[in-house]
Amino acid sequence: MNIYTKKKRWKWILFGIAVLIVAISLWYTNILVKKIAQDERNNIKVWADAIHRKVDLVNYTDRFFEQLKIEERKRAELLAEAFRNISRETQSDAFNFYLKLISGNTTIPVILTDDEDTITNAVNINFDRDSIKKLSGELKREFSVYAPIKVNYYADKNIYLYYKESKLFTELRNVLDDLIESFFSEVVLNSASVPVIITDSTKTKVIAFGKIDPEKANDSVFIQKTLSEMAFQNKPIDIDIADQGKRYIFYKDSELLTRLRIYPYIQFSVIGLFLLISYILFSSARKSEQNQVWVGLAKETAHQLGTPLSSMIAWIELLKLQGLENETILELKKDVNRLETITERFSKIGSEPKLELYNIVKVIYDSIEYIKSRTSPKVEYIISPSIEQKIFVPINLHLFEWVIENLCKNSVDAIGGNGKINIDILKEGKTVFIDFSDNGKGISKSKFKTIFNPGYTSKKRGWGLGLSLADRIIENYHKGKIFVKSSALKKGTTIRIVLKKY
Repeated sequence: MNIYTKKKRWKWILFGIAVLIVAISLWYTNILVKKIAQDERNNIKVWADAIHRKVDLVNYTDRFFEQLKIEERKRAELLAEAFRNISRETQSDAFNFYLKLISGNTTIPVILTDDEDTITNAVNINFDRDSIKKLSGELKREFSVYAPIKVNYYADKNIYLYYKESKLFTELRNVLDDLIESFFSEVVLNSASVPVIITDSTKTKVIAFGKIDPEKANDSVFIQKTLSEMAFQNKPIDIDIADQGKRYIFYKDSELLTRLRIYPYIQFSVIGLFLLISYILFSSARKSEQNQVWVGLAKETAHQLGTPLSSMIAWIELLKLQGLENETILELKKDVNRLETITERFSKIGSEPKLELYNIVKVIYDSIEYIKSRTSPKVEYIISPSIEQKIFVPINLHLFEWVIENLCKNSVDAIGGNGKINIDILKEGKTVFIDFSDNGKGISKSKFKTIFNPGYTSKKRGWGLGLSLADRIIENYHKGKIFVKSSALKKGTTIRIVLKKY
């Protein structure tokens, strides 16, 4: 098992642990949120139940008030009947009874007038009898809420009995009005912090509201939308109030409860964002560290190669002076030149290479010609197009030749030293595509990116640096792209290089 397989396994293990920790955290948080939300819902339920009970209290008070109103009317009619009968009775028990009934009225304000509205008597009311002789103006309007009771006492002579609510009745009505007003105030300024809207019977006109932005309360569209949301969450409470008709109380979950519901999702997003940022930072730091290692290793390699290479050049020149210049010396000279090129390649790692225009077709043909003599004769190289074709691309010659060598060596290993390697050069507009294809053992899709990681290799005696160097040279120094275009196990692989054309 190589380092990248272990690394990938550990990544999945750590990812699984992270997911487990997040899942447990969210699960426990969700339990707490549900508990708090349930308590909040209970508060709202208690508030709604209290509203229902107060509605019942208001309605009961209203019914009691109406009953009292009827009883007051009956007392006034009974008083009027006593006035009718007292004029017909003489000194008798009945006369004394009616007289006692009339004199026993200590609560209902009563004014007696004749046919000309002249005040003949008044009880339970304070006004200046000397200045006010007739029932008229504001006083008559005050006593005309209820129709006067007409009493015929002699021939065509009548007495009119005007009355109004008793002081006790008026006080009770004020208490009822205060109760209704305080009821509405308590609804809109509720302790449960529930957004509330009270409407009329049409459910369109807003009577009162609470826990809602006053600036939005005048927006009819916002109100209708809010009423729909409230009706969807909770059935409106309908109340029937005396002299005001039916009212509807709309309410919905408090802002705290709404926040609690979305809190787990916010928490998950924050954790996810934190993990993403952490991954990017650590990945960037790891890549920076790898770059430093690469640069240091490359420059140290170039330095180490320099000394023996200089000696080899000197020995070759010495052999030439001794007249030993033959085919062996020429081939040795080629390899020394190759070592010089390799040393220069390593020395350029970590510094910005100089790019020059080269005919990429010729560069590839020349590179393959060198590689042919150093690989198995059973390997067939097929290059398209022909060497006469000219496609100029800005490259660093030594580094790009290194890429070609590494890709060809990788393909030779894949085909086991026996097979075909196709190199196709294509141009489309300002872009040049170079495809290296072989009919080797292929790569699984999960390894398409892994093969470019430093240290990854499928060979027992490999360093796993060739494709990693190719990736660095193409992407970092030539601002191009290199990737596995396609691959199938036991059928072959195609690796594509993308460069910008001159």
